[in-house]
Amino acid sequence: MTARMRRAAPAAVLFVSALVVWEAFVRLFGIRGFILPAPSAIAVAFRQEWPALRAAAVGTFSSALAGLLAGMIVAVIVGMAAARWRTVRQGMMPLAVAANSTPIVVLAPIAIAWFGLLSPWGTISVVAVLVFFPIMINLVRGLGSAPASEIELLQSYATTRFQVLTKLQLPTALPYLFSAFKVAAALSLIGAIVKEYFGGRQDRLGQYITTKAALLQLEEAWSAIVLASAFGVLLFVLIGLVERRVMPWHVSVRSKT
Repeated sequence: MTARMRRAAPAAVLFVSALVVWEAFVRLFGIRGFILPAPSAIAVAFRQEWPALRAAAVGTFSSALAGLLAGMIVAVIVGMAAARWRTVRQGMMPLAVAANSTPIVVLAPIAIAWFGLLSPWGTISVVAVLVFFPIMINLVRGLGSAPASEIELLQSYATTRFQVLTKLQLPTALPYLFSAFKVAAALSLIGAIVKEYFGGRQDRLGQYITTKAALLQLEEAWSAIVLASAFGVLLFVLIGLVERRVMPWHVSVRSKT
């Protein structure tokens, strides 16, 4: 526990220091709240708006998680197929790059047109498309990074292709895969909130931030941003915990214990 506290101390000190500097900057220069609210004002707004924020967060976070899980599943399936068959890899890579290059601001209106303004499937589909590419490309790279000499050694013992995959390639790909999961966790919230910005139910964080910002109620808008950021950090930490459970043998995990 002491070692974990020592590792967390720099981030905690930096975070608190940034809040203190932010608060002092706003008070010293008399910056109005509709330009840049102070952290203390955001905290007050967070407490006052908590019922509305909680209701909005439930819908947004559930859609983000659903899209993240859907994107993960599809990306893992496609990634394993692309690593196994060259024709799949050659066919899917251009499509994956094209999907990743499409801006969210283009995907959001299309999702609304396909699924309707109030359907959660629009948000789920945008998030799934957004997280698909980093997971798929990292998995393909991880599966392909298994040493050829070790693959040949396993094949010399008459192991099946499935055994090579499960005993060597997948363990080799796990660090790449979990790195992609951490990136995808942050992207899922970005995709969900940006999609909601273009339209959707009013009890969602994207619409909440849009409405409050339009009314120049920046303290309330920032409180929603803080809540979304906290959920993103929580997702990142949870994925890190799963990573340590799944691959305790890896050097990146052992160095943190």
